[in-house]
Amino acid sequence: MTTLATAAPAGTWQIETSHSHASFAVRHAGISKVRGSVAIVEGTVLLTEDVTGSSVSATLDPATIDTRDAKRDGHLRSADFFDTEQFPTWTFTSTSVEEGGSGLLVHGDLTLHGVTRRATLDVELNGAATDPFGTSRVGFSATTRINRKDFGLTWNAALETGGVLVSEMVDISLEIEGVKAD
Repeated sequence: MTTLATAAPAGTWQIETSHSHASFAVRHAGISKVRGSVAIVEGTVLLTEDVTGSSVSATLDPATIDTRDAKRDGHLRSADFFDTEQFPTWTFTSTSVEEGGSGLLVHGDLTLHGVTRRATLDVELNGAATDPFGTSRVGFSATTRINRKDFGLTWNAALETGGVLVSEMVDISLEIEGVKAD
């Protein structure tokens, strides 16, 4: 039996959205990476003594995409990409948890743009603490890589020098802080 590290007590943890962050990076024009963020609007992490019984679920709001360029952000929200009017949320729901990677591998269903595909988060447990106000907190870092075409995100433009404007692969990084709910 795999047991949870003593640094993170078992229990239910609500993702505290004001202290959590979801970001992405995608190669642009084959020469640099564009980075952006999207708001996590809610989520729950259930930690069990046997980590294989743990689970996570989270909802993100693609209308909050921020790449520090209003025109690009508008294009990403449009029907060319995320079509946020038709698909107003992204979700992740775990299906299994195992030891591996940076600490844990959390396998689950990722839904974006109305398409659900399997994804695996490589999760590092950053530890647990009690803040000066007596609130128990736990922190995680997670990464994954997806192919945007797997989610029906196919818009692109050819470059005169060859290649395309937007790469298929997207790197996703999460910083999650949870507060004890039980």
